[in-house]
Amino acid sequence: MSTCSYPAYLALARTGELKRRADEALTRLVECRCCPRHCQMDRLHGQTGFCQIGRHARVASHVPHLGEEDCLRGWNGSGTMFFSGCNLRCVFCQNYDISHEGVGQLTSAQRLAEMMVELQGLGCHNINWVTPSHVVPQALEALALAVEQGLYLPIVYNSGGYDTVEALLLLDGVVDIYMPDFKFWDTGVATRLAMAQDYPGVARAAIREMHRQVGDLELDGNGLAKRGLLVRHLVMPNGVAGTREITTWLAKEISRDTYLNLMDQYHPEGEVLHARSASRYTDIARGIVAGEFRHALSEARNAGLHRFDQRHSL
Repeated sequence: MSTCSYPAYLALARTGELKRRADEALTRLVECRCCPRHCQMDRLHGQTGFCQIGRHARVASHVPHLGEEDCLRGWNGSGTMFFSGCNLRCVFCQNYDISHEGVGQLTSAQRLAEMMVELQGLGCHNINWVTPSHVVPQALEALALAVEQGLYLPIVYNSGGYDTVEALLLLDGVVDIYMPDFKFWDTGVATRLAMAQDYPGVARAAIREMHRQVGDLELDGNGLAKRGLLVRHLVMPNGVAGTREITTWLAKEISRDTYLNLMDQYHPEGEVLHARSASRYTDIARGIVAGEFRHALSEARNAGLHRFDQRHSL
């Protein structure tokens, strides 16, 4: 059996609050305002907006994932559910077919619930919703059903950081571990690379709310994450992402104890590789070099952060 702490959503389920939250979230699919795009399409009745997803979620895969952070994957893996579609358009996305093209199976709430229980049965340490910002109502609807089927694992909310505070409030007491990206500091960069001028401000507000709900990341005696905030930041070529500004903000405005995965795996993908558009992205048309990662790590440490994922021999 996987080691876990019993999550707060079980108490919400016993009182009926989890089902009430799911029902409230579903109403937001009408004139959709589930994410910062506020596209106002009637997704409840099958229309699709920016994210390309209507009433039901699409799932690209659900697997025990051994490639996540050490504190999530443990020895049996993190129970990842990769949702198709996205509310960002990152031109370098390494899952372009899933996020941009929507590859995946249309999945009912009942099937989503079954997937979570299946992952629990495989010994996963948590249920990891990957790219869930645009399908919060569907995820909550399925979670309420999964509890009835015996689900008890912690929930990891693994997002691009482009989340509304209103949606996150529905998840208060539901999500145990928030794992947002903080991708870009500069609005111009966010516009050019993700079609989201407001991304930096939205991400700051979202991370503040996530931290308010769960606090700094707590680990159990086996080194597994129990509850709290874990932030990911992808180091990009030529300092494009704004690592210094982001890590300084995290240390000063969130907590010096913020657990940070400073990621070194950037490489050109998606639009960056397309001949017709590559000339617009010459500054990110290569992977990062070792010196850039060392510099980024130095900036994070100078900012006052000291808790890092250990896979990069920090």
